[in-house]
Amino acid sequence: MNSIKLATAALAAATALFALPVYAAGNLNVICSADQQVCDLMKGLFEKQTDISVNMVRLSAGETYAKIRAEARNPKTDLWWAGTGDPHLQAASEGLTLEYKSPLFDQLQDWAKKQAESAGFRTVGVYAGALGWGYNTEILQKKALKEPKCWADLLDPSYKGEIQIANPNSSGTSYNTLATLVQIMGEDKAFDYLSKLNANISQYTKSGSAPVKAAARGESTIGVVFMHDAVAQTVEGFPIKAIAPCEGTGYEIGSMSIVKGAKNLDNAKKWYDWALSADAQSHMKDAKSFQLPSNKSAEVPKEAPKFEDIKLIDYDFKKYGDPDVRKALLSRWDKEIGAKAN
Repeated sequence: MNSIKLATAALAAATALFALPVYAAGNLNVICSADQQVCDLMKGLFEKQTDISVNMVRLSAGETYAKIRAEARNPKTDLWWAGTGDPHLQAASEGLTLEYKSPLFDQLQDWAKKQAESAGFRTVGVYAGALGWGYNTEILQKKALKEPKCWADLLDPSYKGEIQIANPNSSGTSYNTLATLVQIMGEDKAFDYLSKLNANISQYTKSGSAPVKAAARGESTIGVVFMHDAVAQTVEGFPIKAIAPCEGTGYEIGSMSIVKGAKNLDNAKKWYDWALSADAQSHMKDAKSFQLPSNKSAEVPKEAPKFEDIKLIDYDFKKYGDPDVRKALLSRWDKEIGAKAN
């Protein structure tokens, strides 16, 4: 009789075990908007240090924002890591992401704290990088082209078909470029500039870092990107030189957000805290990621472009992270630039 009771109890326990929710304690669904190499590194490190299995997808920042917005009623994603801060702020302002203040908040640089505070703690800064471009020194010399040092230089007719830049609808990098030029020149002059620049563009890529990778492969001469992406190609041994525009330039605060309605919320918070730690951020350089980390104690890569050497504008993250401002700028870009893109 006792053996029957034991068997019944064991069966009940097994049944209860199989009745656990689909989203078990060991899972986490992450969208990564950094380069694939960095995404893979972060996934591997986190899985080694926890018992959590990470399902990670790599999408550009613009694509991720659109996906999270489309899935708002039934989120498939728990956490969004990396990518330019503008779309993270847009998601925050629309209530698509969750308010969370990490215990590591006080360890962060002021710019990362301000990013979080301006969004009501619905996002936070994880790294920063200045906007510029990289050019292939060998191609430039071979074609007897002058070095492009300023935004104005990129309009030179000698660069016709020599420049690549991403599409701002899909790329956070390119949206940052659009917003930067508007802040430097004023909106009408910025669009006049972009219209003229279009004559020199060979391709509008989907990914923000793709233009300088094309330059590194010799498929293009100049790629408008964040400077650390150009530096990464130089470190890999390609003849790429990074440039900070003489007139001034914007910068990104790469960010991180927990998706509202995350099914694996506790694990999302574990990643969030871990990704803000000095240890995790110090490892990013191992994947040729040369941004400035947000944790004050994280190791700054020696190759990282130094902000003090760059003429940075006072980029208005709150304004250009507003969904209405973004929508208006992208709509105008589609009509005036995208419609006549090569």
